[in-house]
Amino acid sequence: MIKHTMFAAAVAAACFLGGTVARADLLDNIMAAKKIRIATDLAIPPSGMMDASMKPTGSDVDTAELLAKDLGLEIEWVQTTGATRIPNLQTNKADVVISTLSVTPERAKVIDFTDPYAALESVVGGLKSIEVKDWDGLKGKTIAVSRGTTQDTALTNRAKDGGGFEVARYDDDATMVTAAVTGQADFIATSGTIVNQIGVKNPARPFEPKVLITTFNLAMGVKKGEPHLVAKLNEWIATNIANGKLNAIYKKYHGTDLPENMRGAS
Repeated sequence: MIKHTMFAAAVAAACFLGGTVARADLLDNIMAAKKIRIATDLAIPPSGMMDASMKPTGSDVDTAELLAKDLGLEIEWVQTTGATRIPNLQTNKADVVISTLSVTPERAKVIDFTDPYAALESVVGGLKSIEVKDWDGLKGKTIAVSRGTTQDTALTNRAKDGGGFEVARYDDDATMVTAAVTGQADFIATSGTIVNQIGVKNPARPFEPKVLITTFNLAMGVKKGEPHLVAKLNEWIATNIANGKLNAIYKKYHGTDLPENMRGAS
């Protein structure tokens, strides 16, 4: 009986150890491969875009490149849209999402977030020639939005509660912006920075922020169950908030500083 109990305990221990060994740690895998797969939308200037040489650029791109450089890693870019950011993590297509990912309770149920590295002002923007001062001014209007974004959720909920406007959904930010630039949409719900880009692309149709939806913290996204990777990213974010590098990247592309409570040295 004693021998049987000892044998069973030994088998259980072996299974436990075997399970521990088999449980791959994503941070260890990344460092061993010397490569990190980062999902970034490259069609939402100035956070992510392609330059004249078709090279990725933008505030999220610079953030990702600085991270990879500091960790001694090569980047494998994973192109994404607003709707595919979280699925890219869940299906192991990407290790980290750095793509204007707002922190929300709903998203926190399915992925893990790092500490914030930037912030986003979510607004409804529209043609400067159309006067709108508040939500009531949007009644009877159609607002374009990128499917699966926080703006989509916010507008859907408000429309259900009698908002009095219609929601037109596009598959990604690029097609939504194109709709605004070409005259298919007079109102869009997105970040304040993207709203200001409409007039740059088509000076005949200058847009401006009309109504503030909310201000979100932006964080990096990681699939559930990778605490070592989250801790490493948080350490890096804290360092680069403190030394002012993340603020410098944000200001370079967005024209403003990060919120005061997120700024380190200048």
